[in-house]
Amino acid sequence: MVKSLQTVFHEIASVSNEQELRLAVMGTVAKYFGVQRWGIYLLNEPFLREIDVQDVPGVCMESNPVGRYVVERHAPAHEQLVLPTGDWKHFCSRHDHEHVMSGPIVCDGRLVGTLNLARAGTPAFNVNDIADMSALCLHVSAKIATLRAKPKTPLCLFASRLTPRELEIAELVARGLTNGEIGEKLWITQNSVKQALKRMFRKLEVSARAEMVAKLQDSLGAVVS
Repeated sequence: MVKSLQTVFHEIASVSNEQELRLAVMGTVAKYFGVQRWGIYLLNEPFLREIDVQDVPGVCMESNPVGRYVVERHAPAHEQLVLPTGDWKHFCSRHDHEHVMSGPIVCDGRLVGTLNLARAGTPAFNVNDIADMSALCLHVSAKIATLRAKPKTPLCLFASRLTPRELEIAELVARGLTNGEIGEKLWITQNSVKQALKRMFRKLEVSARAEMVAKLQDSLGAVVS
């Protein structure tokens, strides 16, 4: 278990692109906060449309009070901060979203995304969690601003056929991870990884993992190294 926010901050500081940022947050934040679901929702990317809905807690929409608080104030919130105890169930009945917390990702003075956490069972998020989320969102926001200020390396023709999540999977394949290990790292099922690889193979017109990595080698270096 990640015991210090400094570990999370170090991981965030070491990334060189937004795909790596997601992986860095994924590998540390869930363990630090002890949550079962998490997600980074970037408002200007089709990230959520490419993954299973259960992979990202639905707490980043303006129609619910937690998301609305974050959108309006650019400040983190959890359900007990904005609602009477128990009222969150009127907005979300999912057992693995019993407690939710969301924080803002801000770039150039505007909200560009949210970091969302969902916990099953007790304990509820508290004032210390809010303070930690606030610090974390500051680091993520600063890193996003730095990354977006850099000139972007164009993707090759093959890599441009893949979604951001598929590029993450390809990067993990290139590292030698199995489907099960990829699923665990990305918080998706092994079958979801298998189906994603099938789609990727079709898009790239390949039949093997090694062939896929070879086609994407230059772009993987640009995207995730």
